[in-house]
Amino acid sequence: MPPLPPLLGAGRALTHRSGDTAPDDSGAFDDALDDAELRTARAALVQGRRQAARSLLLHTGDDWDRRGHRLTVLAQEPYAVAWSRDWLHAEPGSADAAVLHALARVQRALRGKEDPDRAREACATAAAHTPADPSPWLGLLLLARAFGPEREVLGTFAELRRRHPEHHHAHHLLLARLAERPSGGRVAEDHEVYDLAELAAAEAPADSPLAVLPVVAYAERYRVLAASGLAPADPAASGHWSGPRARRILRACFDWWLEWEHDEHPRRHVDLNHLAFALSCAGRPAEAAALFQRIGRHATPAPWSYAHRDPWTAFQTARARALGH
Repeated sequence: MPPLPPLLGAGRALTHRSGDTAPDDSGAFDDALDDAELRTARAALVQGRRQAARSLLLHTGDDWDRRGHRLTVLAQEPYAVAWSRDWLHAEPGSADAAVLHALARVQRALRGKEDPDRAREACATAAAHTPADPSPWLGLLLLARAFGPEREVLGTFAELRRRHPEHHHAHHLLLARLAERPSGGRVAEDHEVYDLAELAAAEAPADSPLAVLPVVAYAERYRVLAASGLAPADPAASGHWSGPRARRILRACFDWWLEWEHDEHPRRHVDLNHLAFALSCAGRPAEAAALFQRIGRHATPAPWSYAHRDPWTAFQTARARALGH
């Protein structure tokens, strides 16, 4: 079994309030979440105008989590490969164009419309354009997660983390893959994905949303157990969040949120949804209600889709139960 990659880290602080609490009954998920500038740039790109995306990426700079989030969302657009190719022809030296082109090819590969090896080549080209940028490595990690052996996942994560030790999306992808390792006959709450998540949370700065990784690890492990028939399809009836370790983790992560809520992180709604899901499944509706108020319209498919449930229905049901609707 390959060793887990080393985790680096250091110190934690930040806060703000969203106020965006109006629920969205459309049943649609938007990966842009609450990034209004990203939505504007994406809409312009849909109309064939790339200047807004060019400006957005330019001004994102080396805010690596935000850059990865924005590039990933833009790359999901059906014509992103063509747009980014045109941009590259117009500006052959543009690292932004190269990375967007690479991630667009990654998204096509994930949809089964592109050879993964071609997407890997595009990521390698983008990485050569911008050696310090973890975003091309995020593309490679997405490919490794979907198509590669575990050693590829671990090696790619190590390269990405060397460029940005607290990369949010990368840690989520790693936990999702490691949650699929067999338990080796250990007791339910003794799995190495929990150990890794707690270590990463402990080593991260105090204000880092990586503090929520242990809750993410529990959701990913539930996904694996439910898919293999080792846990009920109803997560609230599974008992998965009732053990002493799960209760300790939930308390620590909720307390972290109360103290350090990081309202400026581009993927914070991913964490809020994981925490609301866990608290709902653990039968703690009062705490879940506070999180649903923060989530507002920004639901995410994972983890509500786990155990093959309809994610929008699962989210709305849990939200209504917690808020007493």
